Amino acid sequence: MYLYSFLAGLAILPLFLYIRFPYLIHDLRFFARSIRCGIQISKYKKKKPFFTILDCFLDKVKQHPDKPFIVFENSTYSYLDADKQSNKIARSLMEFSSLKEGDTVALFFGNEPMYVFLWLGLSKIGCKIALLNHSIRSKSLLHCFSCSGANALIAATELKGAVEEILPALREQNISVFILSEECNTLGIETLSDKISKASDKPLSPDLRSNVMLKSPALYIYTSGTTGLPKAAVITHERVWLASFLLGLVGVSSDDVLYVCLPLYHTSAFLMGLTGAIDRGMTVILRRKFSASQFWDDCRKYNVTVIQYIGEIMRYLCNTPKKVNDRDHKVRIAVGNGIRADTWSEFLHRFGDVQIRECYGATEGNVGFINYMGKVGAIGKDISFLRKITPYALIKYDTEREEPVRDSKGLCIEVPRGETGLFVGKITKLSPFIGYAKNNEQTEKKRLKDVFEKGDLYFNSGDLLKIDQDGFVYFQDRIGDTFRWKGENVATNEVTDILITVDCIEEANVYGVKVPGHEGRIGMAAVKLKDGHEFDGSDTYECVKTSLPIYARPRFIRIQNSLALTGTFKKIKAKLAEDGFNPATIHDPLYILDENKGYIPMTQEMYDSISSGRVRL
Repeated sequence: MYLYSFLAGLAILPLFLYIRFPYLIHDLRFFARSIRCGIQISKYKKKKPFFTILDCFLDKVKQHPDKPFIVFENSTYSYLDADKQSNKIARSLMEFSSLKEGDTVALFFGNEPMYVFLWLGLSKIGCKIALLNHSIRSKSLLHCFSCSGANALIAATELKGAVEEILPALREQNISVFILSEECNTLGIETLSDKISKASDKPLSPDLRSNVMLKSPALYIYTSGTTGLPKAAVITHERVWLASFLLGLVGVSSDDVLYVCLPLYHTSAFLMGLTGAIDRGMTVILRRKFSASQFWDDCRKYNVTVIQYIGEIMRYLCNTPKKVNDRDHKVRIAVGNGIRADTWSEFLHRFGDVQIRECYGATEGNVGFINYMGKVGAIGKDISFLRKITPYALIKYDTEREEPVRDSKGLCIEVPRGETGLFVGKITKLSPFIGYAKNNEQTEKKRLKDVFEKGDLYFNSGDLLKIDQDGFVYFQDRIGDTFRWKGENVATNEVTDILITVDCIEEANVYGVKVPGHEGRIGMAAVKLKDGHEFDGSDTYECVKTSLPIYARPRFIRIQNSLALTGTFKKIKAKLAEDGFNPATIHDPLYILDENKGYIPMTQEMYDSISSGRVRL
């Protein structure tokens, strides 16, 4: 009888565990994958010299030289093709620019195979690479180049004009400037394509990069952070590996085919996409830019099984006309961030059972999350073992005072589950925060001291999150002077600096406003005009068009007699953001950006069209 009772108990044990711990199996599977990644990086650390992602690529060249590595438009490049081309690039640059281990080179390109080959070639001679946003111009471009400490700039042919704008300043600094072209008649710019074509494709000695270590900088990737111009986040070789493991953590294998249409200067496309594919030994389908109308046709054509996304991409795909073959594809996993819960559900309903793996983490941050279970709307899961390895917390935050709430001892207060708090990650040996190149001030601003005990140090994410009773983590909002639009962080101070150069504008207060049916916040500015001036919509548009990428241009402008300030003379944004852009509730003059006419008066009809979804922004 006791035996039967024991056997019956064993039989119902799985059911009991499932009811009591419904996510246990998923947690254990993720834990096992995390342990494997930890063991892997430990092995790489012990190798002499240090085993980099480049060495991983070279191993893949030996394992399957003829396997397609990059497929771009009508061309396919095998792992061996990429290896040989990068050898030629490395040799030509060493000969004509004297680049060597430890130097930094800035790449100024859109998505194309040469971007990848240049990075591989430069890595073979031990160079650090700064990934410049190809949309930036003039002051921002020069700033981004300079803060990386780069010795050289290599640009795509179509970006020659943008390079010429900052060329005088580059020449003053004796910077080597190359254009990927056979010919160039601009003094101070050297051609590179002709030199590459004549170089040898023989392998280079690993001794050229013998001093590269785990903690050595590998890349500079730019982020708006919370204030000011873009900052160059320092990405070490250790960080490259950790980001590259993400695809493995969500179940991607070497047999998968990855579709990359995000810009390669982004962390998502370059680290989680490109280097992640190298770690897995995969094929990458590279697109110049995202196209909603061609997305699924590409996936079918190239048998894509893994896609990358930002929230806007998923929304665009859901907004395309429905087709009978919407579910006719082989995509099984989507990896990315920023998808709204309603878009998430609609995407699954329309395009089939795709495993959406939402991720969270700042480019420069030290802790992140992965929603490895596919819980709709969540950015990840709070797991006790992860908290022990890389401690983090949600703390009370005063949005009016713009600072954490502290108790009588001067320490921060952790919020209970179910409440929103500022996400902070403890800075430790296992979860370091390196900061920004040549910007100690902004680096220090991201370090939060005396959080739970005197002397401790945490990374301030600038994000408000919430953890529910089941441990799922949800993004709530961003704090500080940054908002996100079209998958890009927009620094309000940078936009303000541009607006106040307009002849009619004396002061500007830039912020993001929510738009029904859209992820993120779109740019809006409250401005005070100079005495005796009227608002010049054409002049203002010409200024922002020349100086700002499309996603950063304010879509709405509100004219005010004076700008509201706090007691410490900070511009008040929260109330303006709440007001939005409805002419029915705002009595100040409002303008909307028309790409053909400039800034024109905003009407109630325009507002209604945007709110109802008839007009997409």
